[in-house]
Amino acid sequence: MTMRHLRLSGLLAVVAVGSLSVGAAAQELRFEVTIPDGMSDGPVDGRILLLVSHSDDPEPRFQRLRSLDTPLIFGVDVEGFLPGQPAVVDTDARGFPLESVTAIPTGEYFVQAVLNIYTTFDRADGHTIKAHMDQWEGQHWNRSPGNLYSPVELVTVDQASGGVVSIALTEEVPPIDPPADTKYVKHIKFRSDLLSDWWGRDIDLGAVVVLPEGFDEHPEARYPIVYWHGHFPRTFTGFQEEPSDPSLTGAARERAEGRYRFFQDWVSGDLGRFLIVQMQHPTPFYDDSYAVNSANNGPYGDALTQELMPRVEEQFRAIGEPWARTLSGGSTGGWESLAWQVFYPDMFNGVWTFCPDPVDFRYFQMVNIYEDDNAFYPNSAWKTSAVRPWQRGTDDQVRFNQRDASHLEAVLGSRGRSGDQMDIFMSVYGPVGDDGYPKLLYDKWTGEIDRSVAEHWRENYDLRHILERDWATLGPKLVGKLHFYMGDMDTYFLEEATRLMEEFLEGTTAPYYDGSFDWGARQPHCYSGTPEFPGQTSYQRVLPRMRERILSTAPAGADVSSWR
Repeated sequence: MTMRHLRLSGLLAVVAVGSLSVGAAAQELRFEVTIPDGMSDGPVDGRILLLVSHSDDPEPRFQRLRSLDTPLIFGVDVEGFLPGQPAVVDTDARGFPLESVTAIPTGEYFVQAVLNIYTTFDRADGHTIKAHMDQWEGQHWNRSPGNLYSPVELVTVDQASGGVVSIALTEEVPPIDPPADTKYVKHIKFRSDLLSDWWGRDIDLGAVVVLPEGFDEHPEARYPIVYWHGHFPRTFTGFQEEPSDPSLTGAARERAEGRYRFFQDWVSGDLGRFLIVQMQHPTPFYDDSYAVNSANNGPYGDALTQELMPRVEEQFRAIGEPWARTLSGGSTGGWESLAWQVFYPDMFNGVWTFCPDPVDFRYFQMVNIYEDDNAFYPNSAWKTSAVRPWQRGTDDQVRFNQRDASHLEAVLGSRGRSGDQMDIFMSVYGPVGDDGYPKLLYDKWTGEIDRSVAEHWRENYDLRHILERDWATLGPKLVGKLHFYMGDMDTYFLEEATRLMEEFLEGTTAPYYDGSFDWGARQPHCYSGTPEFPGQTSYQRVLPRMRERILSTAPAGADVSSWR
């Protein structure tokens, strides 16, 4: 008999959830997840995610999935899911890090289920797909408004007896209150015509705009602008307007003091008076679109440059000229900012990119997508035991490998819908499959690489390849504009691709690229230059360099005084 312990009003109740008659064969363990009456207006589509953990602090849906203490997670798709109709998680459902529910050791566990709800999109490319519509939470299935979840329950699993564990999705994630504007931080959000037409549903874009001191007092001033790329930002958290809490200690105190010092530098004008723009562009596949046009996500590059940029620059009095626009960002934002400088070379006056995602797909982290047969294992006729690393510490201890990351995403979502890192690469860089979903570079469970997909990646998104291929036309437009920062012990092994980029750029002639590479010795993700004082932010390091670039390249007669 399988037993469940429910937490009720602070007490612990014991409830039998399965029983066996004397002499009956044991029933395999399975979980049945239901929507109670009143929790749904009708049938829903989505992905059931079941979490099994040793701990309920925090509750399993908020526990880290890429850690040594990861909970178990299992996933199944549901279509036309109705109240009272069980979704079954059994031996047919794959899991991570244990692949099957039959592998869960006998014992007591905290269990929770989440329904990540999908929306149907009738796209302009003729395909109809189902995926999660972001609710301005940044594609987080565990806290997306409207998603359903169950309370945490303590369950005793007995593999010898098996049985059924019934779980009810009685809770709904509430809406997110929009952040309030302040004197220095403003928020905008609007419907994108380009994206809404492509997706067949209203798609919004947004931005968080940081204003310089004196913006309201000097309406005649117009400002240079920094487009700072990165993951979905709810608001700007780069500085704090009040001194740090004196009770803080260690790294937390250092970061707080750094943010306060940045605020002081910002209002003093010592860094230059800029507009900083962080963009919001979640897609049904990820918390941002990678800021480029793609076959699976649609015209995000066009929407951001043709709809968002003009709106921001007009509303917030940007100079609005290429010489007064710069780019930056780290990791995802590092790749995006570099891609914008490469794909729109005439629109921007320089990029300062930190720890960018792979800029040369001969090192897609540790995979050469053009020569390797498998993403998990090095090429070998016999040896397949060396699994490629994916995440490490600065002591080189591997915490996650390529197979782990891929299996986890396959559990989080089928058909490239995990909302996670590998799948956004697949949806941005890859072609559309026959079923309308991204055609994957490699099988998420076996690691087998599809070379036809690799070629699509190369010609459209391999930035080093594109620069080399098109240097005769791109080079003259990029002289002095490309600046890289990378730790030589990057947590995600991004340094190898950056070294290939450096090798190419340092060898350029006619013209020489005349940019820079700043390598951090024994530095992890996301190195952004050596700090000059404890807690110094990347903004404080690069804004003065951007100001210098803008002033030294401003055309004759340009406004270089009203914003200073």
